[in-house]
Amino acid sequence: MSSWAPTKYKTKNWPSYNTALKQRGSLSIWFDPEMVWTPP
Repeated sequence: MSSWAPTKYKTKNWPSYNTALKQRGSLSIWFDPEMVWTPP
C-alpha cells in the first residue's frame, strides 16, 4: 500500500498569486492588555 503525499504546485504567475492573496481577506490578531504573560 502506498502512502499519501500532498500535491505540490509551482507558482508561475506571481503577480496574480499575490493579488489573489490580498483579496482573500485579512488576518486579525487580538491582544488582551490585561493578560499577564510570562515566558517559560
